[in-house]
This record gives sequence, structure tokens and C-alpha cells, in this order.
Amino acid sequence: MYEKDGEKYYVVDGHVHIWDGRESNHKNVHGKQFIDCFYDYHKNLSPEEVVWDYDTYTYYGAERFMKDLFGEGYVDHAIFQATLLSDFYRTGFGQTDEAFGLTRQHPDKLTYNHAYDPRNGEAGLEQLRRDAERFGLKGVKLYTAEWHGDSRGYKLDEPWSRRYLEECLELGIRNIHVHKGPTIRPLDRDAFDVADIDKVATDYLDLNFVVEHVGLPRLEDFCWIATQESNVYGGLAVAMPFIHSRPRYFAQIIGELLYWIGEDKILFGSDYALWTPKWLVEKFVDFQIPEDMPEYPAITTDQKKKILGLNAAALYDLDVPRHLRLPTQAGDADAEVAAGAGA
Repeated sequence: MYEKDGEKYYVVDGHVHIWDGRESNHKNVHGKQFIDCFYDYHKNLSPEEVVWDYDTYTYYGAERFMKDLFGEGYVDHAIFQATLLSDFYRTGFGQTDEAFGLTRQHPDKLTYNHAYDPRNGEAGLEQLRRDAERFGLKGVKLYTAEWHGDSRGYKLDEPWSRRYLEECLELGIRNIHVHKGPTIRPLDRDAFDVADIDKVATDYLDLNFVVEHVGLPRLEDFCWIATQESNVYGGLAVAMPFIHSRPRYFAQIIGELLYWIGEDKILFGSDYALWTPKWLVEKFVDFQIPEDMPEYPAITTDQKKKILGLNAAALYDLDVPRHLRLPTQAGDADAEVAAGAGA
């Protein structure tokens, strides 16, 4: 929880990782290209005082993870978003066993979302079923630009991808997180295009599609899709650090999102360890739209509370302490209890 000026904020970091980008885990030059690009994002968009050294950044482990999120970062609950990149890394980029092990140790603090690749066909569907049972999946993370042999990406509306989305419905996996943001070397920019979100969101109304990185640099395309598709949400990972390095650009991003898709469909994420949540939470609570950008109204405290945690809590059925809910949410909870007692 974060508290300032008498206001308390329940914080859900909706996008976190434990990765291994060390040289010993590289399959080829692309493993180094990927982690080097990540480090450049970290170094160039972070305040100088929170920049890590390169070796720590390539692998930091569970103890550092817990300290940065729950010891110092104000986070109440965090959601792992798996990134496999099996063509680049020997044991994968995201460390499944370590992340899920932490989730089992701290189920009140962590949720684990695994990944799948529809290009694995029928065998991948069987694996998805096993993973859903093993991990108790409520969500998955998809990387449409991931390389797979000779393939350098896929579209969500392709036949095999639809088979996997239908299987998610059967398995009760409702939250589909999709990386649709800036390219990362050596992946291809066009493979992250947001257009395929429009098709599957229309066709699978019982799934929630969380567009990670709000489609950047295609923010306008994303907004036009998400404003008409009630089941499309925006994840702020990668957008958040611009609050420091390009605050007027961040004002434009958050202003457009609030105008087009509304305060109930925007989710906070640090993308740890690209960035650490402590400074992002502090700066977001303090942030306000500049007065010389009158096309965007001021951001309210209630809007910040929704974005920082309450929206993600609703998607993942997290039990938010009553004193950290908005008054309307606390009232709804009381009504539900009363109804249950009456029954």
C-alpha cells in the first residue's frame, strides 16, 4: 500500500518478471541483443539514482524481486507475465520454476500467468491444458512477435490462435495479456501491430484482452479499438517511465487513454525489472496534467486509485481490504454480504 496526503492506494503491479539474461543462458546472439535492448530501455528512461549495473540486471533473483516489490515498492499484489523466447534462451528468458515457486510461497501476494504459442499446434494445446491445471491459470501472456523456427510472428486471428483462445474459454482462463508495444531487438515491429486485437475482441466477448504497453507507438490505433470493444484493456507497462523522462508525452498518453477508454480499463504495471515500482508509484500519485494542456482534464485521486490497483484487482478477483476500496465499492461489498445473509 502507498499512502500520501491522507490517501491510501492499493497497488497491483500487473506486469512483472524474473528473467535470466546472462550470457550462460544465451542460445545465440539474439539473446544478447534482447537483454541489451532491455537494459537500454531501463538505463535511458529511469532516474539516474535507480539505474542498476548491467550484471545485476541480467539476473537478480527472487530475494531482490521480493524486496523491490513488497519491501520497498508499495506493491500489494503482483502478476507475473511469462516471456519464454525459447529460440533465444536455453532455459527461456522468464524463469518459470522460480516465478511459480514464489507464487506458491506467497499466494496472497503473487499471481502467475504462463505463456503459450499457437504455432505449437495440437501438442501446444495439450501443454496448455497441463499448464492450466499446474499453475491454476487465470491469465496468459502472449508474445505475437516471438520467433519460432522460420516464423517471426503470428496474428491472434489466425486459425490455430483461435483454437487456443477457445481452449482458454474452456479452461476458465479469462485474461489474455498481449504484448503490443515497442519492438525489442531483434523482434520485428510489424509483428506487434494491434489490428488483430480488434477481430478477436469482437469474436470472444467472454475473454478480457489486456493490451500491454497500450499499443505504443500505435496509441491512436489502440484507443480507437479499445473505445468500442468493452473487453479490451490497456496495460501501462513501458508507458509509465515516460512520467520521468518525457512527462508531457506521458500526459498525452494518459490523457488520451482516459478520454477514449476510460478510467476503469487502465492497469498499472512496472514491467519489473525493466523498471522498479517504487518511483513509478510515487511519481504517478504526484503527477498532474500540465495546465497548458487544457484538452485533458485533471486526473482525480479516485482515477489514480483505480489505475494503480483497483482495476486489476477486479479482473483477478483480488480481495481488496475494505478501507482501500472506493466508497462505492465498499458499499457494493456490504450489499453483497447483506444479500447473502438474507438468503
